[in-house]
Amino acid sequence: MTEVASNSDVASPAAGPRPRFREHPLEFALRLFADVRPGEAGTVLLMTLNIFCLLTAYYLLKVAREPLILLGGGAEVKSYAAVGQAIVLIPVTNFYSWLAARVGRLVLVTGVTVFFASNLVVFWVLGSRGVPLGVPFFLWVGIFNLVTVAQFWTFAADTYTEEQGKRLFPIIGIGSSIGAIGGAWVAGRLMKAGSPFLLMLVAAGIIVSALGVTSLINRRERARLTTAQRERHDKPVAPGNAFLMVARDRYLLLLAALILILNISTKTGDYVLDRMLLSHAAQHAGALGESSSVYIGQFKARYFEWINVLEVVLQSLAVSRIIKYGGLRLPLILVPLVSLTGYGATLVAPLIGILFATRVAENALDYSLSNTVRQALWLVTSREAKYKAKQVIDSFVWRAGDSLSAAVVWTGTHFGMGLRGFIAVNVITAVVWVTFGALTGWEYARRRAAAASVDSSAA
Repeated sequence: MTEVASNSDVASPAAGPRPRFREHPLEFALRLFADVRPGEAGTVLLMTLNIFCLLTAYYLLKVAREPLILLGGGAEVKSYAAVGQAIVLIPVTNFYSWLAARVGRLVLVTGVTVFFASNLVVFWVLGSRGVPLGVPFFLWVGIFNLVTVAQFWTFAADTYTEEQGKRLFPIIGIGSSIGAIGGAWVAGRLMKAGSPFLLMLVAAGIIVSALGVTSLINRRERARLTTAQRERHDKPVAPGNAFLMVARDRYLLLLAALILILNISTKTGDYVLDRMLLSHAAQHAGALGESSSVYIGQFKARYFEWINVLEVVLQSLAVSRIIKYGGLRLPLILVPLVSLTGYGATLVAPLIGILFATRVAENALDYSLSNTVRQALWLVTSREAKYKAKQVIDSFVWRAGDSLSAAVVWTGTHFGMGLRGFIAVNVITAVVWVTFGALTGWEYARRRAAAASVDSSAA
C-alpha cells in the first residue's frame, strides 16, 4: 500500500521576488542561510528556537546521565543499553501511535512534552534521596531524545508544504546544531555548581519553554488557514498499527532501511576509531611525553571540536544551497560516498589521521546535511505516516541500528577480527548505504510526482 499526501492546502507566503530590507528586514537577513520569502521569518525563527531548546535540554541530560551510568553500571552496561532502549521503544511507539489517533496534534505534543518534563522532577526527587538511577535514567534519556525530536520534526513537516520545507528546514537545523553545542557548554558549567540532578531540573524548565514556543507556532499558523483547513490539522490521524504501516509501504520501508544502515555504519565507525586510538595511544603519548589518558582526552577534544565547527558551518552556509541546486536525491548518495571513500582509503592505508578525517567528515555531514534531508523526505508522506510511522523509524529503527552495530562488534571481537576486518565491514556497509540512498531517492521522486498528479487532478 502506498500513501500519497500533499500539504498544498496549507496557505503559504507568496513566492514573489526577493524580500527587500526596508519591507522585510528579517527575511532579507535570513537569505544568507536559505531562500526565505516574505512572511516566513517569524515562524521559521520560532521553529529554530524550538529545536534549539530541545537539543539544549537533551545535552544537559546527556551530560547528567554519564556519571550516573558509568558509576552505577559501568562502561559495559552502557554499551549494552542500546538493546534495552530498542526493546522499550516497541511499546512506546505503539502507545504514541494509539494516542495520535485519539487527540489532535497540539494536545498530543503537549501531553508527551509535559509527561517527559514531569519525569525529570520524579528523577530529581529520587536521585536526591540516593536512589540508584544509572540504568533507568540512561534508558529514559535515549527514549526522550528520539521521541521528542521526531515529534518536533513531525510537527514541522505537518506545518510546512513540501516546497517550504525544502527551503526552510536548513535554517531550522541551525537551531539543532547550536543547541547541541550550547547544551554541552552550559552542562559543563552547571556540573561545577551542583550534581547531575540540578541539570535535570534546568532541562525540565527548558522543555516546558519549548512547549510554549510550539503553542505560539501553532497559533500563528492557524491564523493562515480557513476553518476547514484548521479542522483538518486539529483532528486526530486515522487509527492503525504504526509498525504495519511501515511494513506495507515501500517508501517507508526504504526510509527505515536507510536509518538502519546509517546507524550501523556510524556506530561501527566509532568503535573502529576508538580501537585504533587505543592502539596508538601508548606510542604517541610516549613520544609527546604525555600519559595515554591525556593523549586520548586531547585527541577526543580535537575530534569533537572539528565535528561541531564543521557541522555549524555546513548547516549555516552549505545545506540549503546543496538542497536548492541538487535536490534531496544528491545528498542521499553524497554522504555515504564520502564514507565509502574515507573507509576505502583507511583500508588501504590504516593511518589514524585518515580515519580521523573520515569520521569528522562523516559525522559533520550526517548531523547537518543528512539530517536535514531525512526530515525533508517526510514532507511527501501522509499525516498518518508523519505522526505514527516516523516515531517507529526515528526511534525504534534508530536504536535497532545501534543494537546491530553492537552485535557486529561483539561477533567480530569474539572471533578475533582485526582492525582491518572492521574497516572492511564498514566499506561494505557504505556500499549498502549508497545503494539504499539511491533507491530512496528514486522512490521519493516517484512519490513526489504522484503527489503533484493528485494536486493537478484536484485543481
